[in-house]
Amino acid sequence: MPLPDRTRSLWEAEAPASAYPPLREDISVHAAVIGAGITGLTAALRLVEEGLTVAVLEMHHVGGGETGRTTAHLTEIVDNGYATIASDFGDEGAALVARSSREAIDWIERTATALSIACRFERVPGFLYSERGDHMEWVRDEVEHARKAGLPAVFTRDVPLPFRTLGALRLDRQAQFHPREYLAGLASRIVSRGGLIFEGTRAEAVHDGEPCHVDTEQGRIAAQSVIVATNVPINRVALITKLPAYRSYAMAARLRGEAPRGLFWDTEDPYHYTRSYAASGGSVVIIGGGDHKTGATRDTEAHHAALADYACRRFPVERIDHQWSGQIIEPVDGLPYIGLNTASSRVYVATGYAGNGMTYGTLAGLITADLVLERPNPYARLYDATRVKPVAAAVDYVSENVTYPAHILKDRVAALDVEGTDLDAVPRGSGRIVRLEGRKCAVYRDERGEVHALSPVCPHMGCDVAWNAAEASWDCPCHGSRFTSTGQVLNGPAVRPLAAVEVPHHAR
Repeated sequence: MPLPDRTRSLWEAEAPASAYPPLREDISVHAAVIGAGITGLTAALRLVEEGLTVAVLEMHHVGGGETGRTTAHLTEIVDNGYATIASDFGDEGAALVARSSREAIDWIERTATALSIACRFERVPGFLYSERGDHMEWVRDEVEHARKAGLPAVFTRDVPLPFRTLGALRLDRQAQFHPREYLAGLASRIVSRGGLIFEGTRAEAVHDGEPCHVDTEQGRIAAQSVIVATNVPINRVALITKLPAYRSYAMAARLRGEAPRGLFWDTEDPYHYTRSYAASGGSVVIIGGGDHKTGATRDTEAHHAALADYACRRFPVERIDHQWSGQIIEPVDGLPYIGLNTASSRVYVATGYAGNGMTYGTLAGLITADLVLERPNPYARLYDATRVKPVAAAVDYVSENVTYPAHILKDRVAALDVEGTDLDAVPRGSGRIVRLEGRKCAVYRDERGEVHALSPVCPHMGCDVAWNAAEASWDCPCHGSRFTSTGQVLNGPAVRPLAAVEVPHHAR
């Protein structure tokens, strides 16, 4: 079976990239939105429809970040589970999570219909299932807590998958769609209403004030309000400590026969998630899983292989067309952080969506837009970005953040991650951490044999990056920043590239 491209998702392969211009001069607007993913464009649309002038800044292109690397489940079934949410936030909090998730999905459906966006939106049932008998009590308990939160969940043993399952929580009227097609429709509407979208424009700093300012290489934007919708807020230390980053892997496989209709999640750890997709030329199943902390493993190829093996053992796979991975930001207390940033008066953030990015991302866009408009929002208090986490999250907070000082210590005093002492250790098309003349370097050798040497120190908070073979990137294990093979920023919170290092001529 030929290997698929592992750098582009199914959505990126099928939907052409947009072509909006970069920022070229200083401008002034009512609101600046950083990030043209689902959160940023939802907020921008809401604001331009209210008559505000809005500028959207995107370092890549519309949908070129994590929205373009999702598996695009739209669901009220949340990663943390309603039993845990009720324990940490109370029954009222769990009910608000359910209601806000439902309203976000409904908003997507209404918007796609009203704007005639052909994004293959489809209502389907959702199943939280298990193949293990010792998980059945947990599944039944989750059914009861979901019902208590106001969802019409039921327990069923009838799960439409081509392998044996023992039972599931079923919830009807969940949904799926094509995220890039949906964002293209939102972007078109924003521009038609007078909004501005600047691609190839990276925000380097955000300054709160009256007005706020956003600095880029191409110019400065003055705005009454700023919404930072970048998956991870850029260069903000206080919130970063509550946002561990994980890589999650996905694949799209053509099947012999029909793909099961619905959204599916199992109870394994890490869990697998599945949905169908109506592609031209055959039935396709999209499967994700294999989560691990960003930068915590060198053999990222093994995660793709494990997911492919899982798929081939459970589905009649004819061939695998696409494989990709995405960045998942896990909030330590189980809910996203949406609202005013710490110590800010007009800068808003939205992050920590876990595995519910499309649903929570839409909700975050609606909440932040309401805050900019100074309108009450029934969910703003629950998701407040400056909230004090419940006591139940304290253990998770400590366990997630112990990796930061541990990495700093190891990176500075040990050489366990050095894979050689000369450039011969670096094969073509790969990267390694090597020691050159006593200095650690992140070295990538391209397919032509040219060497690109960088400092391995992440400019965000000083951890050493690790090579991600599957994505040909340098990933930071502390806070999830990612860089291209030659050091340019792929994902924040870092806003500066890895520093270039001159390779001694005799070492080349």
